[in-house]
Amino acid sequence: MDKFGMNSQTEHWHAKYVGTGNPDISKHEWFVNQHRDTLAYYASDNSLAAFISIAEGESIARTKYNMLQRMQQPCGHAPRSSGTDS
Repeated sequence: MDKFGMNSQTEHWHAKYVGTGNPDISKHEWFVNQHRDTLAYYASDNSLAAFISIAEGESIARTKYNMLQRMQQPCGHAPRSSGTDS
């Protein structure tokens, strides 16, 4: 694939899937996207949610509720911007 085709494909993925990020995304925002995507998948997959609920000793509904609550701030508060992102 040529260089321009790869850029076009990358731009398409960034437009289609928010969690893929872009060059301007902060590290914290990228982690938040990854954690939210993971929690959404866990909550939507019934067999995986059942497995997690057994491991935690909770009902499936309580486990899904807890996952949805964690999606609000999965990585805590955003750090103060100091100009660098390392």
